[in-house]
Amino acid sequence: MHSGGDTAKRLPVVLLWSQEFPTRDEAFDAERQIKGWSRAKKEALITGDWSRVIELAKNRQR
Repeated sequence: MHSGGDTAKRLPVVLLWSQEFPTRDEAFDAERQIKGWSRAKKEALITGDWSRVIELAKNRQR
């Protein structure tokens, strides 16, 4: 049986957000970017609160 990294250690997993991308490369780029986000920013993404995502992005740039 293949162990899938950290996720296999934390089963069961619940999908909270997904988005389709035109290419696999674009999906990997988005995943890499989101993994670097703060928990608050990820939670805003999950709830669809784009104004909060933008606000948190601006705060990080300062």
